[in-house]
Amino acid sequence: MKVSIFSTCLVDLMTPEVGIAMVEVLERLGCEIDFPASQVCCGQPTYNSGYLKDSKLAMQNMMLAFENSEYVVGPSGSCVAMFHEYPKIFKGDPQWELKAVALKEKSYEFTQFIVRVLGVTDVGASLEGTATYHRSCHMTRLLGEKETPYQLLEHVRGLQLEPLKNSDNCCGFGGTFSVKMPEISEQMVDEKCGCIKDTGADILISADMGCLLNIGGRLSRKGEPVKIMHIAEVLNQHQPVVSRGGSRT
Repeated sequence: MKVSIFSTCLVDLMTPEVGIAMVEVLERLGCEIDFPASQVCCGQPTYNSGYLKDSKLAMQNMMLAFENSEYVVGPSGSCVAMFHEYPKIFKGDPQWELKAVALKEKSYEFTQFIVRVLGVTDVGASLEGTATYHRSCHMTRLLGEKETPYQLLEHVRGLQLEPLKNSDNCCGFGGTFSVKMPEISEQMVDEKCGCIKDTGADILISADMGCLLNIGGRLSRKGEPVKIMHIAEVLNQHQPVVSRGGSRT
């Protein structure tokens, strides 16, 4: 199965190790990977700020970049959800509407692709620790994906997953929202940090780096020793797990 990687801006520029982890997991699952070099931003930041005309140029570039791909997989529910908005944006446009529909139908968030397309819930990962999972707004509400991250994390050997109170609440990032409404954003991320601290987890996992960078930055400033990990990094772990009898597996 051929998979084109949609790296997203945050992963490409700030956390390339997440993209590498995603590729390594998909290759172990038998996927043939390529990376269309002409891809740039999906257009979400400018689109959400009201610059529709300028955003369309970036969107059209992405449709052309992935035009010949069999599947397109990205490490962000938020950015993949933006691809799923393209058909609405280009509806009635004779040149771009069909391209927009085609990109939507072959685009998946990373965990969504593994579970719903490959049919895999256990990737053979192992990581010893206690973790909690943050559900991002865009992945949950816009992309409509709630289950696949949990299905995969439940099969990570050695990982104890603690439920996160108010997990549906936004972390306060929201892209440009955190810039336009910094006071409100700060209160929201503080509430999220409090809920994370209450779990007792030493690892915070999510499928969106925007949320993780926002929450991780706030946790760091509060002096909370919670490690942030994108779910691709978790699924790429193969640390030995100590069994109850003391032996390592």
